[in-house]
Amino acid sequence: MEPTANSADALAMPAPAESSRAQENCHGAPDSNFWTSVLMAFALSSIAVGVIWDISWHESIGRDTFWTPAHGAIYLGGALAGFVAGWLAIQHTFIARERLRDSSVSVFGARAPLGAWVTIWGAIAMLTAGPFDDWWHNAYGLDVKIISPPHVVLGLGMLGISVGVLLLVLSRQNHFSDASTKGSGLFIYTGGVFVVLGSVFLLEYIYPNHQHGTQFYKVCALMFPARLIAIGRSARVSWPTTRIAAVYMILLCAIDWILALFPAHPKLAPIFNPITHMVDLPFPLLLIAPAFAIDLVLWKTGNTGWFKRILVAFALGSVFLAVFIPVQWHFSKFLISPHAENWFFMGDNIWGYGNRRGDGWHQFWNADDKHAMFAVAGARSWLYAWAGSWVGLFFGDWMRKVRR
Repeated sequence: MEPTANSADALAMPAPAESSRAQENCHGAPDSNFWTSVLMAFALSSIAVGVIWDISWHESIGRDTFWTPAHGAIYLGGALAGFVAGWLAIQHTFIARERLRDSSVSVFGARAPLGAWVTIWGAIAMLTAGPFDDWWHNAYGLDVKIISPPHVVLGLGMLGISVGVLLLVLSRQNHFSDASTKGSGLFIYTGGVFVVLGSVFLLEYIYPNHQHGTQFYKVCALMFPARLIAIGRSARVSWPTTRIAAVYMILLCAIDWILALFPAHPKLAPIFNPITHMVDLPFPLLLIAPAFAIDLVLWKTGNTGWFKRILVAFALGSVFLAVFIPVQWHFSKFLISPHAENWFFMGDNIWGYGNRRGDGWHQFWNADDKHAMFAVAGARSWLYAWAGSWVGLFFGDWMRKVRR
């Protein structure tokens, strides 16, 4: 039975004319989506840099005017992504509606690529959250929590833009033939930025001092397997998940190292730690180790039906924790030691002006007994990792077919 135009597969599978254009792209025709994808990747990068910069600003200087450079980077990224997505909607609806019909979906009569619609929604949410966040700070003072009502709205907007950008860059990759890796590099990069943004919203739970407790491993199992596997499953390069994790680590380290070069002085009391430079975020998690194990499993499994997907998710969730727990457990011992207090690992520059100096910086907080921690992490965290792996496989298999 032939699929209808309204079926879910119509969103993913190309029309004959679209397949022809995809083959033409592979043989040297101009890549019309290249600069759109580059602008979207730049916008997402600006958001990631701005968020990390803003957290450092709060930890280093305190609550400041809304018009800080960090906020400027965040909302520049949101506005640019929304502008590009809006232009795509205008182009597909009014300028070249018939010619681009096969690469767009209809929403209330207007047409645009699926990623553009998701990006527009995310941009609206982000730009709405800006005044809300400013009012919240003015009403309640310094906000020391990552998760607050305006930040939740902002985070949802960032998620929308992240997913939208991924879909747009993915669509460009998928328009080339299955044998081509063209477009995969930009997709891998945006996937790494996507993981960076996910890690930032876990910041309150993933300081090195938390990494001997069960809460740390549970939140990591909820966040990372789904993102890594979905993007790795749909990429067309070798070792995709490992590359994504490498982008995450390199990008986060580079931002931190650059921030630490700039002087900063607190403006709000009480000041328990008289810092002189911008504070860094903690050293990135060693996701590259479990990502390598995930790549091995994905390489051996191939396509999955619904039952096989459950079994593969079981294997992926298991190898993620089997590698991640011991690696991060032992690495965290180094990160809280004096040996990590240097420019590379930044162990002495992750504490804001409101953190009292003391032995607590070199101790684990809420640490569980090693055997009890491994037992709990091997139960609840394993269930979370299994579920996240299944979600990643499900969306990864769907993403491999997206061309609109």
